[in-house]
Amino acid sequence: MMTTRRTLLGLIAAACLSTSAAAQEVTLRLHQFLPAQANVPAHILDVWADKVEADSDGRIKIDRFPSMQLGGTPPQLIDQAIDGVADIIWTVAGYTPGRFPQLEVFELPFISTSAEATSRAYWELAEDRMMDTDFAAFKPLGLWVHGPGLIHSNRPITDVADLNGLKLRAPTRTTTTMFTGLGATSVGMPVPAVPEALSKGVIDGAVIPWEVVPALKVHELVENHTEFGDAHLYTTAFIFAMNSDAYNGLPDDLKAVIDANSGLEFSAFAGRTMEEYDAPGRALAEEAGNNIVVLTPEQVDAWRAASKPTIDNWIAEADAAGLDGQDIYDAATALIAKHSASN
Repeated sequence: MMTTRRTLLGLIAAACLSTSAAAQEVTLRLHQFLPAQANVPAHILDVWADKVEADSDGRIKIDRFPSMQLGGTPPQLIDQAIDGVADIIWTVAGYTPGRFPQLEVFELPFISTSAEATSRAYWELAEDRMMDTDFAAFKPLGLWVHGPGLIHSNRPITDVADLNGLKLRAPTRTTTTMFTGLGATSVGMPVPAVPEALSKGVIDGAVIPWEVVPALKVHELVENHTEFGDAHLYTTAFIFAMNSDAYNGLPDDLKAVIDANSGLEFSAFAGRTMEEYDAPGRALAEEAGNNIVVLTPEQVDAWRAASKPTIDNWIAEADAAGLDGQDIYDAATALIAKHSASN
């Protein structure tokens, strides 16, 4: 009887241990540079994290650290993902200039269409060319771009010549090169630094999408906004990435949860969501009585022609770095066209 009882207790204990192992819990730290209430954290990153937690039946817990709360600066985020300072990060690829040369193609002037179509193209080109090269040191979870970038400034900008002498914040190496070529004094800085730089006169304007205007209160700091009609002057490429060891250390079923919520469709969702939140940002500028300049197609053509050397120079730089710049450009534009037609 005693033996039977001990056997039963042993079986129960083993079952409990087995259940505990199966219900292994993992806490992942998600680090990014914007306040928690900004659109991307609130409507993209939190949506992803909540879904992962739910799909894992609570076995994955994602602690969210906005506004660089784990320390460092936005340009350090990608290395934080590689080094394990954070398990997951969201960053602007261009905060580390030249580090991801192939994805810069999506930031070239007037190449982007809708954020969703361009984000799909970005993920697919990355799958084809970047996962084992540019992105080999981490696991990409999502790759996307924002909606049309525009100019927010303390004076009206209509013609290219209006940029002369304007101290203009640009987000990436590609856009800095473009605006310098167009006559502006380009200033590279992470987007959280824009409000203080505008208020102190360090810059006269900034290029950002409408989507992030509310979080930065840019509509209160400048009175002029220049749109390019249906054209997209530029966009910015983002990387949402996970530490490779953190991912590889997960049991297979939890890896499957991460994978099911990441990739092409998530990237498309993220791009689409960013562009959807352009409208509230524009509405704030309208309510403030600000001057929104909408360029005519003829005016846009002049900007397009003036920015063409940026594309030519990028292709030449890519060639010099051992990449086939024209091939990358042609592949990116073909993918954008494919997804634009299907949207």
